[in-house]
Amino acid sequence: MSELSKLPNIGKVLEQQLVQVGIETPEQLRQTGSNQAWLHIKAIDPSACYNRLCALEGAIRGVRWHLLSDAVKKELKEFYNSFKS
Repeated sequence: MSELSKLPNIGKVLEQQLVQVGIETPEQLRQTGSNQAWLHIKAIDPSACYNRLCALEGAIRGVRWHLLSDAVKKELKEFYNSFKS
């Protein structure tokens, strides 16, 4: 179990994807930010969805993504929608 998998919302698959894109620690994830981390993951996995973006933001904030405020979710949704194909 790595440090990443100790964060909320980070399961085995998401952890592997983060490592694959060069994000190996919680600090690197915080520095990268959820939007950029999601873009890196989307480059290797086109199925990266809105929920994965929320999971990353929740991990950075230390909460389950369902507990993110509506305002934060709205910002994330707008970002996600700007990259939908």
